[in-house]
Order: sequence, then C-alpha cells, then structure tokens
Amino acid sequence: MRVRQAFVVAQREYLARVKSLGFWLATIVLPLFLAAIGILPTLFLFKSVSAHRVAVVDRTGELGAELATRLAPAPEAAAPAAQTAGKAEAEPGTEGFEQQLERQLEAARFEVTVEPAAADPEAQQAELNRRVLEGELDAWIWIAGDALESSRVEYHAASVSNFITQDRLQDALTAVAREHRYRNAGLDPEQIRELARRVRMTTFRITEEGGEEEGAEAGLILAYALFFLLYMVLVFYGQQVMNGVIEEKSSRIVEVVVSTVRPFELLMGKLLGICCAALTQLAVWLGTMVAFTLPGVVSAMAWIPEDVDVPSISAGLIVHFVLLFLLGFFVFSTVYAAIGSAFNNVQEAQQWAGFIVIFLVAPVLFFWMVINDPDSTVSVVASLIPFFTPLLMMLRIAIKTPPFWQVALGYLLTTAFTLGMIWLSARVYRTGILMYGKKPTLKELWRWMRYA
Repeated sequence: MRVRQAFVVAQREYLARVKSLGFWLATIVLPLFLAAIGILPTLFLFKSVSAHRVAVVDRTGELGAELATRLAPAPEAAAPAAQTAGKAEAEPGTEGFEQQLERQLEAARFEVTVEPAAADPEAQQAELNRRVLEGELDAWIWIAGDALESSRVEYHAASVSNFITQDRLQDALTAVAREHRYRNAGLDPEQIRELARRVRMTTFRITEEGGEEEGAEAGLILAYALFFLLYMVLVFYGQQVMNGVIEEKSSRIVEVVVSTVRPFELLMGKLLGICCAALTQLAVWLGTMVAFTLPGVVSAMAWIPEDVDVPSISAGLIVHFVLLFLLGFFVFSTVYAAIGSAFNNVQEAQQWAGFIVIFLVAPVLFFWMVINDPDSTVSVVASLIPFFTPLLMMLRIAIKTPPFWQVALGYLLTTAFTLGMIWLSARVYRTGILMYGKKPTLKELWRWMRYA
C-alpha cells in the first residue's frame, strides 16, 4: 500500500466532513440537546410546582388532623422531619438525587383542609365532587371508620394519573396509620422508628494504592456514559462509511478515483479520514460534557466529606477508551464499507447492515450482567469476543480493571480479527465498487473474497 495516496484520501475525507455544516450542527446540537433533556425537565418541574388542594374527611376521628399536619408546608429547619413521611429511616447525607429533588419539591405541594364528617355520607361526597368539578378542590380523601383495620383509603380527583402526588399521599397516610397502631398497641412510635432504622452500607473501592470510599452510583454512571457513548459513535460512523461508499459508487466518482489510487488505499484512506472526524467529534462532545458538568461538580465538592475521595477518570481509562474505539471503529466500519461497495443503493445495503447492528446491540444485553459481576465467566468470555470487546471490555475497565492478561488477550484477538476483516472487506470492496446492476448473492460475494 502506498501510504501517501491513502493519506491524501484520508485528508480529503476528514476535511470534507469537518468543513460541512451538518458535522458541526450534529457536534454542537447533540450536547445541547442532551443537556436540555437533562436540565429543562427539572427546571419546568420546579416552575410548575403548585399547592395541591385536598379535602380530608376522617370518619375515624384519629387520622385527618395528623395527616394535615404532616403534609403542611414546613419551615426549612423542620423540613427533613416533616417531609419524609413513611421514610423515617432515611438519614442526612444518604439521599440520592431523586430523594433530594423530591424533598425540595414537597415543601409547598399540599393545602389540606379537614372536613367534619357529615351525617349523610352520600350527600357529603356529592358536594365534594361538585367542588372538585368547579375547581375549588383538586382532590378529596375519604377515610372510612374502619380504615385502620382495612388499611384502605379512597382518593377522589378529576384526574388520577398524578401517581407522584398519590405516592406522596400514600406514604403520609401509611406513616400516620402506622403510628396510631403503635400507640393503640401501647408501643412508642419514636422508639420503634429508632430501633427499625436502616443500616447504610458504605462502599470502598480497593485499588493498588489502597481502599477509598466510592459510591456505587458514581462508578455506574461513568461506566454507563462511556459504554453508550462508544456504542452511539460506532453505530453512527459505521453507517456514514457505508453511505459514503454508496454515494461515490452511484455517482461514478469512484471510477475516476481508482484510476490513480488502488482500491485498498482508497478503503484505508476513507476509514482513516472518517475515523479522525469521529475522534474530533468525540473530543468536542467530551469537552462539552466537562464544561457542562464542571460547575455542578465544583459545587458538589463543598458537600463531600473530607475523608471521601471523589472517583476520577484516570489517564489509563482515557487511553483504553481511545484504543477500544479505534478497534471497534475499524471492525465495524470495514464491514460497512464492504456492504456499501457491494450494493447499488442505501435500501439494498440496509437489509445487510441490519445483521451488523445485531453485533452492536448484543453487548447491550450483557450490560447489567457485566455491571453486577465483571469477573464472571460469561462477562470474561463475552468481553473477549472481538465483535463485543470494544464495548464490553470498556465497560469492565470502567467498573473494575480486569487482570492484565485478559485486557491484553482482548486487544490481541480484536486486533487480529480487525486485520482479517480489513483483508476480507478490502477484497469485496476492490470488486464491488465497480460492479453495478443486480444485487450480489452470497455465492458471488464469496467468489469476490476468494479471487479478488
């Protein structure tokens, strides 16, 4: 192979993509879109918080007043005690993001009024329904006289799809009923709550430097982000390689190009150029991710105890990410290029490309298995299968660095497989880019690989 010719092709492919408006729109819009879907719903949720007007009819005479007190907006100092109904076992500093968000939203969620039980229950319920339909109330709760024994309470509203609100109400009702049962049995609810307090398990990740405290969520988020970022880029750029080959073939440009450049040089140049464009886009995405998350990370640092080490992305992890991306890119892109060269249009090629997607989707099926036990036999074997190695080995490294021999074997097998795929795909590419007309059969593709 003449390196200079392949380099010229790579340069042309890279500049053609990087200079296009679509490339930068995808590069910039995607991070903004991901940031928007992550931030805007939370902002809208904060803006849309309004008091939920609820009337409570308590025919037991024991639960209504305490329920209203528990659901009433509490001062900030008392908020943790008043806003964690039914979740008394939670301790300061142990809540996840969802619990912290819920605590902030719950402060002004309910306006509860306790209605005295009327002599005619049916008439009272009809009146409450009228008030809901006319907009005076959002909902009303009916606590029957046997509610403590039956553990059933009725919730009436014009819409019952607000499951988050109902869950909050149910937690509060459960906590109030539980405490009444304790008192009726002669038990102290506070003492029971203290005795039933949950045990929180602190996790430490063991490394060669020793053990350091690390939350399971942090490692999971990092592994999840790297896995699906790699998956998304492999799918996107594999399709780009295939579409680019088909476009050149259908426009007959390739007939002119191959008069000065050998087909293998053209294939390698195209793959190298698109690979560099993919790395450029990855660098922009990762830089944008850091820019978006850095202020939040800096703010969170103030709340982290001094003896807790924050999980960090090491230089070795970045090197593995880049190397596994390169291997994955060449494994799948060579196959996509061969498919693109063998067919005349995108519709014909997509039928075969669907088989390749199976090998990209398959590692997703192993995702939770690897997350839960990265050293299991299934995890190890699956991560050594060349088609799966780029994604699954990256996942294992992000969670817990595998033994050196497994990582080395994964790289060796995938590299050998990649070279083999390049050799086979180049033979199909060499013949296919100049073939027009009907779709090739499997027998014809095999003949191309043997005699090209």
